[in-house]
This record gives sequence, C-alpha cells and structure tokens, in this order.
Amino acid sequence: MSNKSKVEEMEEEPKKGQTEESTELNDEHIETENEEVLSEEEKLRQDLAKEKEKFLRLFAEFENYKRRTSKERMDMFKTAGQEVMVALLPIMDDFDRALKELSKSEDKEMFKGVELISNKFKEALKNKGLEQVEVDPGDTFDAEVHDAITQIPAPDKKMKGKIIDVVEKGFKLGDRIIRHPKVVVGN
Repeated sequence: MSNKSKVEEMEEEPKKGQTEESTELNDEHIETENEEVLSEEEKLRQDLAKEKEKFLRLFAEFENYKRRTSKERMDMFKTAGQEVMVALLPIMDDFDRALKELSKSEDKEMFKGVELISNKFKEALKNKGLEQVEVDPGDTFDAEVHDAITQIPAPDKKMKGKIIDVVEKGFKLGDRIIRHPKVVVGN
C-alpha cells in the first residue's frame, strides 16, 4: 500500500502541477477578459461623457440663440414703426405751422377743425410710442441729445452754452431718439 501511495502521489503531483498551471492560465485569461470588458466599458463611459458634453453645449447654444432672437424681436417690435414715424414727423411740423398761421386768421371754425385733426394725429402717434423730446430755451446744451445748427452771441452771460431757440422739435420712439431737436446755442 505504501508503494501504491507513492505512485499515486507521484501521479497526483503532476496533475496538481497541471491544475495549478491551468488555473493560473485561466486566471490570466479571466483577468485579460476583465481588462477588455473594463476597457470596453471605460470607452463606452468616455463616449457617453463626450456625447453628454456635446449635448450640453448644443443646448446652451440653443438657449443663447433663443434669448438673443427674443431680444432682437422685442427691439424690432419697439422700433418697428420707426421709419413710418420719421416719415410722418414733417407732416406734424406742417400741422404746427398751419395752426400758427390759422390762429392769425379770423376763421376760428377752420382753426378748430385743423387743431382737432392735428391733436388726433399727434395722439395716434403718441399711442404708438412717439414722445417729444422736451427742450426749452435756457436749457443746457447736450451734444448727445441736441443738434446745434448754429451759434449766436449770448444775450447775457447766463445764456452762454445754453439753448437760445428751438428751431425744430425732437422726438423719440421708446428710449431711442429718432430725430434730435435742432437748436440755436449761445456762445
């Protein structure tokens, strides 16, 4: 029995060696497969992260585009009638000159009729956002707001650098001046 045991032991030893060797190879193979799976999984995670970043950038660009176009549209609506308003301003000036001359006439009914039309016209433009830029003689000249057409010697020292006369009224549409008031400045 002892002989058999030694033989069996000898036969078993190579089997153990083979088993250990194959186990090590299997472990290496499994590790290699795990690494491949991990690297493949890592690649997929990286790809997903890149796609998420692209999506977020695209979404941010789209939000900026919406905000910008919305602002441009609001600005356009505010000043949509600017060209029409600028074209109508000389007509308003003509009404003012006509009223000035009709006030000198004796036909008060005609004056009242033209004044009524003029007020209705001005009110319609005011409802569309047109406002007169208030300028009075004696106000300080501001190159940002006023358009100086000429300078004359000031009647007194207090009027130096001030507005002497308003030749043409100025108007603004919303916050934008569409016609600067034309003024005479004292020097």
